[in-house]
Amino acid sequence: MLKKYSRYDYIIIGAGAAGLMLADAMIRDDFFSNKSILLLDKDTKQTNDRTWCFWEKGEGQFDAIVHKKWNHVYFAGKQFSSRFNINPYAYKMVRGIDFYESILVRIENAPNIAFKQVQVTDVVDNGEIVVVSTAEETFTGHKAFNSIFDYKMATHQNKYPVLQQHFIGWFVKTQNPIFDVDQATYMDFSIAQKGNTRFMYVLPTSENEALVEYTLFSKDLLQKQEYETAIKDYLDINLGCKDYEILETEMGSIPMTSYNFDENDSPHIYHIGTAGGWAKPSTGYTFMSTTKKVPKLIAHIKTGKPLNSLSFKTKFWYYDLLFLDVLSHNNAMGFHIFESLFKNRKPQQIFKFLDEETSLLEDLGNIWASPKIPFTKALLRRLF
Repeated sequence: MLKKYSRYDYIIIGAGAAGLMLADAMIRDDFFSNKSILLLDKDTKQTNDRTWCFWEKGEGQFDAIVHKKWNHVYFAGKQFSSRFNINPYAYKMVRGIDFYESILVRIENAPNIAFKQVQVTDVVDNGEIVVVSTAEETFTGHKAFNSIFDYKMATHQNKYPVLQQHFIGWFVKTQNPIFDVDQATYMDFSIAQKGNTRFMYVLPTSENEALVEYTLFSKDLLQKQEYETAIKDYLDINLGCKDYEILETEMGSIPMTSYNFDENDSPHIYHIGTAGGWAKPSTGYTFMSTTKKVPKLIAHIKTGKPLNSLSFKTKFWYYDLLFLDVLSHNNAMGFHIFESLFKNRKPQQIFKFLDEETSLLEDLGNIWASPKIPFTKALLRRLF
């Protein structure tokens, strides 16, 4: 049976945060009003399969779908812990299902974009057009934006370490009210580190409901039972809670690497989201990074220049590289680094630094607040 062929101006592969933000930006921009756009994903995006969190000053473009926000964060290390008021920032949560629905409604009503549920098997730039293959059909496009990520994209090389931010989270409902509804536990390193960087992450949505997540920055995944045992122990020992119901679960793995994902791009194919290296290498945060990169990508598309001539590399890439070099060399250093930062710097200064909005003088302040010996050694290893 012959495959069907269809041609579009732009093909977006993947309807995650990056793909949907890019599609939404295109249908809102008159430049693309007479362009045909195809959005492909293997899922219908009708389930709450993930949670995105970010910090932000004042009102933002996603406030209409923010599920919960917190004005305080809690940090705990081995020797230092504190509850911080993060004003003018707020820590915000967006549920996957709310994000999908808000954008898919606009896509359904846009005349020049089609959303198809298919499994993409191959994407090739043949020099003039892009050929996107699926099991049933083959599509061609003038430009393609690919958000399909595979760890092999980064692990084929040894120049840059590749760690993972991996986690399992439980949305729990407790019998008794135990949570502070205006405080997000950003990082709790008081738990056993076991030679890695391990912390608990707690996002309360009410006094007796919260997402409780066990997170690691390390090279290898754990057995599922080890994550779940850690969550059980934290609820029991740290929060004094034995009586609870698990409402939902989530799990994931986000790459932490300074590998240059631009190497996978071509004049007509551009990788976006995690596949494009849009996840912050040192933290894994991707959502707000994507909101900043999509407008720049849109502007670049309008120039007609080859897609692979666009790069987002800045000085912060080097900072992230050194951080990952330290963790790769000594994975147990993570809690000490973050404890030093939160002990010596205000969270607002840390958030601004992680948002990549700081001046060189501010950068030096954050660097000076970090453990100096491991970073100096990492720098020397890179230089020599």
